Amino acid sequence: MSSSGGGPGSGSFPEGAGRTDAAGDPKSGERAPIRPGAVAQRAAQEVRAALRPFTIPNGITLVRLALIPFFVLAIVGGDHKLALVIFVAAGVSDALDGLVARMLGMRSLLGTYLDPIADKTLLVTAYVALTLPAPNAVTIPLWLTVMALSRDFLIVLVALLLYLGAGVREFPPSLWGKWTTFCHIVTVALVLLANVIRIHELVLMACFYIALTLTVVSGADYIRRAGIQIEAIHDDQRR
Repeated sequence: MSSSGGGPGSGSFPEGAGRTDAAGDPKSGERAPIRPGAVAQRAAQEVRAALRPFTIPNGITLVRLALIPFFVLAIVGGDHKLALVIFVAAGVSDALDGLVARMLGMRSLLGTYLDPIADKTLLVTAYVALTLPAPNAVTIPLWLTVMALSRDFLIVLVALLLYLGAGVREFPPSLWGKWTTFCHIVTVALVLLANVIRIHELVLMACFYIALTLTVVSGADYIRRAGIQIEAIHDDQRR
């Protein structure tokens, strides 16, 4: 690029032409000079984008997943006190990762999938491990575990059908579903505690039947909501 006549008052070019040349005229085929620090800033942005999934909340969630094998080994080995400590620690970590994500603005797409996967994996594993027969140990009844797992399988199946058939990507849990999950968590904690201290059998049975009732109701409610959503999508397509 020639420097002659590049000044704004030279009369050879219109006013501002010198600035256009300095920034790089696309017609001239020359590249614009890079701002000092632009490369470093762009590199920093790319690094942050690449490391975004590896946030503190996601790290806490991964630790919760890593605790699951030790939780199972504790139950199988008959160390219910250690299993209870691990289960409580996992519950605290579940609350902690959400709090940290909100306070530090570290929410990520990976976290929205990883967190519920970790919670559900821990809960399902706990139900299965605590249903295995063990001498002189309080266990979860087989019928409750079968119903709980059947409900989870039904939810996954309906969600998959909604996604493949209607393109529905989000199907948030209902109030019944949240209460059911909470009751399942209480059930696991109560059974673990019953293997550490004495808890009356009536309390355990009441907890089991409440969990069963909520499991059936929330499963039926899930099917009802899915049917309503499918009908709404079908009506929109007909219009």
